[in-house]
Amino acid sequence: MNWKAVVTLIVLTSLFLSGCMYPSEKLAENQIPYTDQIAAVQQAVNSFKEDNGGILPIKTRDAVTPIYQKYPIEFKKIAPKYIAEPPGNAFESGGIFQYVLVEVETNPTVKLLDLRMADTIRDINIRIKSNGYPPYKEKLADNVYTIDFSELGYKQEPYAISPYSNQNLPFVVTTDAEVYVDYRQDLFQELKKTDKKVIPGEDIRNILVEDSMFVPAYSLPYTVDPETNEPVFLKQ
Repeated sequence: MNWKAVVTLIVLTSLFLSGCMYPSEKLAENQIPYTDQIAAVQQAVNSFKEDNGGILPIKTRDAVTPIYQKYPIEFKKIAPKYIAEPPGNAFESGGIFQYVLVEVETNPTVKLLDLRMADTIRDINIRIKSNGYPPYKEKLADNVYTIDFSELGYKQEPYAISPYSNQNLPFVVTTDAEVYVDYRQDLFQELKKTDKKVIPGEDIRNILVEDSMFVPAYSLPYTVDPETNEPVFLKQ
């Protein structure tokens, strides 16, 4: 092989490797939660609130929007004055997370909502609509059921990856044909290690939120069984 061929081979190899590396770098930027990015957004939100008489930089959602999806941050209101641009892992930058606020009335706090769950739920809903009705399987609560995914054409049951434990979390469906992620596994683990007082009849999802970067997206309310202290669906 002459020297020109060697040089050409080296250049082509370099370009190939660069092409392979770039997606990995973008994957890391778009799909990994970083505490410093959350802190930067939190500072921007705090500054905006202070400069605007307590108003928060959030998008408008209707009153029936689930609590953890109700207060998404509107980056157009804080960038570039309070933050240069949305973080690389934010939906607005092509990432997989939506930045949201919790405790908006008392202590507006920035958290992350994993949007990958929405993609799977959307696919399940499309199949349910095509099927004509939800294929209910096992009753879990008065209005909550597991799903017979084989009737929807799935060869393997879909699942959501927990942002808290990396466990595979199942999906459930209500009698209103609404699909949700079931967080009982995560709540059970958290209840075992927490010393926080939990009261039967009250929503306990906040124990997942308090010490985490994430909110339990697309979840139903949960409480504890007064006899076993295990998580159960909260009656609506």
